[in-house]
Amino acid sequence: MATKAVRFVTRWLAPFVLLPAGLPVAVADEFRTPSVSAVRIEWRAALDQLRAEINTRPAVASNFTFSGRRRLPGYDSRTMPALLQLNAVTAPIFAGIGRSRVPVLLPFDTAAFLEARLSATPASPSLARFQADFGPADLFDAGPAGYDAVFSLEPGAGDGMPRRTFAKPIEVQITGSSLIYDISDPLGGKGEPVKSLTGEFPDLRRFIREGYVRYAFTRFGAPYVVSIQCLDSTPRPRRLACREAYPVAERFLKALRVAGGLPSRQFMDTPSGVAERPLQRSPDFSYRPPGDIIANTGFRKQGGRADFTAYSQIRFPLEKAPAFAHSQSFMKRRAREKPGEAAGHNGGYNSGYPWQDNFCEARSFGVGQCAAGYGHQGQDIRAGECEGVSEGGGECDPRQQGVVAVRDSVVIRSPKQQAVTLQVNSHTEHIRFRYMHMNPVSLDADGVLNGRLLAEGERFGVVSNYLDYPNGTSRHLHFDVQVFTRDGWLWVNPYVTLISAYERLIRGRGRETGPQAAPASTVANASSKDVLRRLDAKESGEN
Repeated sequence: MATKAVRFVTRWLAPFVLLPAGLPVAVADEFRTPSVSAVRIEWRAALDQLRAEINTRPAVASNFTFSGRRRLPGYDSRTMPALLQLNAVTAPIFAGIGRSRVPVLLPFDTAAFLEARLSATPASPSLARFQADFGPADLFDAGPAGYDAVFSLEPGAGDGMPRRTFAKPIEVQITGSSLIYDISDPLGGKGEPVKSLTGEFPDLRRFIREGYVRYAFTRFGAPYVVSIQCLDSTPRPRRLACREAYPVAERFLKALRVAGGLPSRQFMDTPSGVAERPLQRSPDFSYRPPGDIIANTGFRKQGGRADFTAYSQIRFPLEKAPAFAHSQSFMKRRAREKPGEAAGHNGGYNSGYPWQDNFCEARSFGVGQCAAGYGHQGQDIRAGECEGVSEGGGECDPRQQGVVAVRDSVVIRSPKQQAVTLQVNSHTEHIRFRYMHMNPVSLDADGVLNGRLLAEGERFGVVSNYLDYPNGTSRHLHFDVQVFTRDGWLWVNPYVTLISAYERLIRGRGRETGPQAAPASTVANASSKDVLRRLDAKESGEN
């Protein structure tokens, strides 16, 4: 009985333990689903704010009806006809805005837009006139969990904006969510107030985290986060400094207005449970424990983090098995399998089983889930067998190993960007999956851009080796997972999510093997300090 109690406590404490490199851990044969909290939305407060905004333009105020049918549940849209009328106005600009079950705040002045339409001006004014000089939305996606939007401010746009060194458009993201992932977050809830905005946003916090400056606040009971990717460094023409991003984000915040959304029934919290896995054992698939990274490869030689959470039930991101999850920075790669060698043989290289976690491997990227606050942000995956046959019927072409969508999702990606992010917005999930190292020229040509819908299992690219330029890294896929919290979108360890997805792909349960140090001959000559120096020199700031 005492042994069972120890196992139970170990299972629940394991996700919160930071593992020193090479330290053995208890074998874990269960994975957990995430705990997600649902917030209560105060729609009456949103209606009051809309009324105040509309009343600033008397000419259009009469077009809205703020008194609805009584004796109906508060979530019934018939009690708030003004929101239905608002959605009718804004839906042609922000498609599907009525699907958001969170009040949609955007830098869009609906009242001024309607007044301009009523004035019958011969030439239609630019949309930027009603959006504080921000251009048309690069992305708008709404669903049961809330909404996400991306806007850009061109260089030189915006009256009264300070001059800046950065010579490209600045992308601003905003998310409002009814779902919050309950993760162990040692850095959560921190930040500083912005004095110029405290009157309008009493609880506003500004902080730099995981490569973004973020402004987090609560309104109508819902968490909202405005964020801009930046570097906490000196301004450069090709690298946006966070202090250059401050005035852009604050201009965005000052312009926020209620733009749409509709109430619904209150969502229920989703408690953590045991994740479903195949019962039948795989004859060869094995993996090392979560958090068991290669010895001394963490930032300042810290170990990994034992996170046993399968954050979503996904389709594996590579089209076919076998696939191998290993470090691409600290291990050498076998050029080709030896004749007769089993695909599952590892021998210290990264082309076989067992898999190994590398989420907290040393990088210069902020990762609050890692011990020192820095890490890799995701997991590297190599395809095993290649697809297709080259001309002449020779060897398989490794350049045609397919990458597929892990869920029915919407694409978040602007032209020329190196990362493809897929987002799921449902009654139970608000989650993102990011793919790296596919060639952006091919992605642009194939239309893998903002707003494109992908079906689970749909092929949209191939495994490649792009990092700032072709052949910039080894041929592999970097895959990571982000969940929404009160600090915005945060990276969490995808290792267990990928293990469970791979088990479903091969229809067999993997075997966890004990941790063991990688042979010294297999560790690349580059130290963790060398990797950090090399990555810091890159302009992209991406994995």
